[in-house]
Amino acid sequence: MQVVIIGAGIGGLAAAIDLARQGADVTVVERSDAPGGKMRRVGPHGIDGGPTVFTMRHVFDALFADAGAAFSDHVTLHPASTLARHAWGPARLDLFANADASAAAIDAFCGEGAGFRALATEARRMYQALDTPFIQAPRPTALSLTRAAGLGAMLAIRPFDTLWSAVGRHLRDPRLRQLFGRYATYCGSSPFHAPATLMLIAHVEAAGVWRVAGGMHELARAMAALLTRLGGTIRYGADVARIDVVAGRAAGVAFQSGEGLAADAVVLNGDPGALAAGLFGPLAERAAGVASAPRSLSAVTWAGMATATGFPLAHHSVFFSPDYRAEFASLDQGQIPAVPTTYICAQDRTDDGLGNTDGPERVLVLINAPPIGDRAETSPCLHQTTALLAQSGLNLTLHDPIMTGPAEFARLFPATKGALYGAPTHGPMASFRRPGSRTALPGLYLAGGGTHPGAGVPMAALSGRLAAAATLADRGSMARSRPVGMRGGTSMR
Repeated sequence: MQVVIIGAGIGGLAAAIDLARQGADVTVVERSDAPGGKMRRVGPHGIDGGPTVFTMRHVFDALFADAGAAFSDHVTLHPASTLARHAWGPARLDLFANADASAAAIDAFCGEGAGFRALATEARRMYQALDTPFIQAPRPTALSLTRAAGLGAMLAIRPFDTLWSAVGRHLRDPRLRQLFGRYATYCGSSPFHAPATLMLIAHVEAAGVWRVAGGMHELARAMAALLTRLGGTIRYGADVARIDVVAGRAAGVAFQSGEGLAADAVVLNGDPGALAAGLFGPLAERAAGVASAPRSLSAVTWAGMATATGFPLAHHSVFFSPDYRAEFASLDQGQIPAVPTTYICAQDRTDDGLGNTDGPERVLVLINAPPIGDRAETSPCLHQTTALLAQSGLNLTLHDPIMTGPAEFARLFPATKGALYGAPTHGPMASFRRPGSRTALPGLYLAGGGTHPGAGVPMAALSGRLAAAATLADRGSMARSRPVGMRGGTSMR
């Protein structure tokens, strides 16, 4: 069985690993010169320019174990004791991997440690209710989820509440509502429109955050190396012009160079909207069934070497704007906020702020931005961002930073309009509107953050595994190897 996978992002690599280990002849075609997709390196200093937070390591433990390898032998991880440092002007709050330490810190900050514990309990319950029937399911619906979890459990996860209101049931301090409401942005969404179920991200982080030695891009490199050891092939600099269709079935790809590559199945690890936009030819145009979907948030990032003084940066630090509602109102109107909440990943620091910081250090500075659209976009100003940081005592000097904004992201990732997370998770039904692995075109499958189960590094990997499973199920048993099911699921220990 020959399979072509378009895109060497995390979803495409996960699909390729599962298919190759079960005997498929897999070729991944990637138009850039390195694996990872959005998990890319920027500039000569190797700065992570995409995802910076690693969670749900059990997803990758299972992926590597099923391929006969130990994840820990290929990627070095360091567990974080401090999950993130948060600042509101001179006020500061750390969250920890130890729940008791977080509760004590919140009590000292504003006296709401008990509310935090109640929120953590609800977040865990939401994760447990959604893990098997939604996250692991190939194509869940509201009905299938209700049948699997039970009506009582479904109502208990507050599907019709917003994340902002659900957090407010436990925490009164507006700063804490900002902190836990920010989890909506992990899916490119607004806490004022996202459902309460996104509270489960709080549980995911509390269950473990790790630093990847060498940066997040090392994860993509390790997955690419595993695929090669399994006999798979990755072709870089391969720009796909169309998906070939023969007798009503995906039958390979044709490159911009004019060369063709035949296949029994094709997996698209990219934005599903690229199909509807005709970027892979007219015969594949209607395959995904998502002609026009709303777009999630984009971002403006600055990656470079920096000198930071006056504030003890942790590996992950967040500096909040004074008015969260005004910030997201600006984003809803297609404007970059005048005073944006700012995230900094100090890549060379450990989670407690120590590390190689004697001189300039590698940093990624990120603010949320709207995707490209019909509405006006305010030009980002690094001065506005650094002014917010200065209110917390951080003096940050970036040396020749590389800026990437919505327009650049749109060029890097076609058909996204600069959105980084597919469609936003707004409203109770949004999660069910993401396309699943299968498309309307036989032999064509989808993987990546724009497909089920959603955005984020572990979710993209799971989407790839679901795509591989669907490909194998539709083709039946292969002659050279007996298919093996996806082991372990995603249950937390």
